[in-house]
Amino acid sequence: MRTHRKARKAAALLAVCALALAGCSGSGGKDSEEDTGDDGAGGGKGVSTKRLKIAMVTHSGEGDTFWDIVQSGAKQAASKDNVEFLYAANKEGKEQAQLIDSYVAKKVDGIVVTLAKPEAVRAAVEKAVAAGIPVVTINSGGEHSEAAGALSHIGQEESVAGEAVGEELNKRGKKKALCVIHEQGNVSLEARCAGVKKTFSGSVENLNIEGTNMPASTSSIEAKLESGKDIDTVVTLGAPFAAATVKAKQGAGSSAEVNTFDLNAEVVKQLKAKEIGFAVDQQPYLQGYLAIDELWLYATNGNVLGGGKPVLTGPALVTDKDVPALEKYTARGTR
Repeated sequence: MRTHRKARKAAALLAVCALALAGCSGSGGKDSEEDTGDDGAGGGKGVSTKRLKIAMVTHSGEGDTFWDIVQSGAKQAASKDNVEFLYAANKEGKEQAQLIDSYVAKKVDGIVVTLAKPEAVRAAVEKAVAAGIPVVTINSGGEHSEAAGALSHIGQEESVAGEAVGEELNKRGKKKALCVIHEQGNVSLEARCAGVKKTFSGSVENLNIEGTNMPASTSSIEAKLESGKDIDTVVTLGAPFAAATVKAKQGAGSSAEVNTFDLNAEVVKQLKAKEIGFAVDQQPYLQGYLAIDELWLYATNGNVLGGGKPVLTGPALVTDKDVPALEKYTARGTR
């Protein structure tokens, strides 16, 4: 597993965070609300601090398994920290803002949000902060986090992650890349493709697909590969779309190498089978875990991770050589 040079600057901070993980006791991707504070993955004895209520609002579309892993980490931390964990999601920025407003009205003790569409969500985040509710942002829109009043941002620098992919494609001798964007208007996805284009010596073409409709997404990718026989690599921006691209590649009779952002059990299987060249791991479990832990630490001890600066959880490039170390974690849904 290779960690990109800019991400390594956060290694010392993450090592400190790992101490909290070491002391741990042991549904997702849907527009719903859950009370899951007492069903953490590992059980065990938690803290005796005041019971808190913390909500997470993301831009997840229906069926996006990435957010199952984020929630797994959040639930583990909630179980340890005596936190009632609430979750809601909507891929549309306006609806996401309304969900944040609803949690402000419920006077929760903290909110975790994504800023995939910052212009639509920022006012709701500012309203939460003005109401005295601490906010931590994760995953998307880190560059907008401080201005919105959040304590800190936890995730990867998306443009840096894209640059790492471009550099890796150069090493692999690729000449033309297709960058598949599964959610139009998501600033983090656009930053990834822009990062690839910045460092890749070949050409990059973006393809927008309907990420919540997997059959349609597969068809769109297949059609593009059929018409673009010179495409020698496809970069998908989420693990589920890697599997769709492998299928589309077969249907189009393409020899393009498939590479992807993010991990899940299926991606690890495909890495092992050499159906995927490499994956970019941003450690979503850690994003969920640290966000809940930070809000608990802030409420009980006034702590702020990273002194308010971004806490990087990636990127790291993963290949088939890393499969033996990752299989047991992806199988249980924590990587």
